[in-house]
Amino acid sequence: MSIHTPTEIQAACIPPLLSGRDCIGHAKTGSGKTIAFAVPIIQRLVADPYGIFALVLTPTRELAFQISEQFAVLGAAIGIRTSVIVGGMDMITQALELDTRPHVVVATPGRIVDHLKSSGGGWDLSRIKYLVLDEADRLLAPTFAPELAYLFQHLPTERQTCLFTATLTPAVEVLAETRPKPGKMKPFFHRAESPVETVANLKQHYLLVPYHVREVYLFHLLCNPPESTIRLRRVPPEPFGMKVAKKTKRSRKHHQEEEKILQPPPTIIFCTKPRTVAYLVNMLKTLSIRSTGLHSRLTQRERLASLSLFKSAIVPVLVSTDVGARGLDIEDVAMIINWDLPREPEEYTHRVGRTARAGKGGVAISFVTEMDEGRLLRIEDRIGTKLTSIAAPEDKVLEKLNTISTAKRLANMELHDSNFGKREEIHKAKSQKKQMDVGVDM
Repeated sequence: MSIHTPTEIQAACIPPLLSGRDCIGHAKTGSGKTIAFAVPIIQRLVADPYGIFALVLTPTRELAFQISEQFAVLGAAIGIRTSVIVGGMDMITQALELDTRPHVVVATPGRIVDHLKSSGGGWDLSRIKYLVLDEADRLLAPTFAPELAYLFQHLPTERQTCLFTATLTPAVEVLAETRPKPGKMKPFFHRAESPVETVANLKQHYLLVPYHVREVYLFHLLCNPPESTIRLRRVPPEPFGMKVAKKTKRSRKHHQEEEKILQPPPTIIFCTKPRTVAYLVNMLKTLSIRSTGLHSRLTQRERLASLSLFKSAIVPVLVSTDVGARGLDIEDVAMIINWDLPREPEEYTHRVGRTARAGKGGVAISFVTEMDEGRLLRIEDRIGTKLTSIAAPEDKVLEKLNTISTAKRLANMELHDSNFGKREEIHKAKSQKKQMDVGVDM
């Protein structure tokens, strides 16, 4: 990691954090917010090293792993020890990690609360010096309120609290304006200078698409990406190509068909529902476009494997729900496609923030159907800019209509055979039980 000049958020927030003040930092996606709080934590840790020194809370598991990796790189010289405590991983292994008192714990709220309730006093958070809420707008939403309330009962009052976010919500604004407790200074509040929430080097478009033929337009767009993104096409690592020779006759034929289709540059397709993600991944694979999925119905091991396949260029397309929209820093993502417009306009900012990071360019294209006009207007109001309309050549697009129709049928058959609906029911039942358990604890 080579940093020569601090970004705006880093230059603004590092000095007050080092001086001991609480901090609320607002900046656009891709502006280096993690470093803005990691550097002061590591600096203070050097002066008084012990564990558990800092607790970093995030709304998603994938972001927790990424933050931990950045702490490990920045703190390598002092041998910093971090632990990731998120759902979907083995509780016993995590408990053993916490017993070793790592310097920095990066966690999702629900799982760290589970560990606190079951620790039996083997460890606690009573000596925490830093509490960080990354993606604070999400963490301060009602969804996480019970877990945060429980955590605050177990955290020391004499600590530094840092909130970082790319979107300012009323909850964050209220905290910034709240009168501090006696003896404490008001939090330092850095607000991004520009009211536009997205970066200038991101080209933002929308494509008017009839709802029932979205798949045809998606395939055309992946096969004919914007000119500015073509240079970012990546060749899969050598082992991927070598393995093809050992495959069956059928899989070799599939690979030959895949080679006929020029794979798209690194692209993330965002959907609202896990089932849609699974469906699109099945369909794209049938059409010989290498893709992988990321959603909450996958195990954590499967989610990390999908991210690894995408990051390493083995597959060029990641189809994801909003679990992949927060904070993930993946190098050279060329294009974001919003298959579904997000339910909440602020989520658009986070989705498109996966490209055009750290001064690089990128393209975001949102599919707008006959039902989406209201959502599009709310997004434009939120981000403070207008999306430009683009068009696709309808005659060229519809040439593949029969091929796509067959791929759609096969994708739905595969979903049915994999019992995806049954898994949805199981997940829903688990979520309801968890909500009931939280109600009892409160």
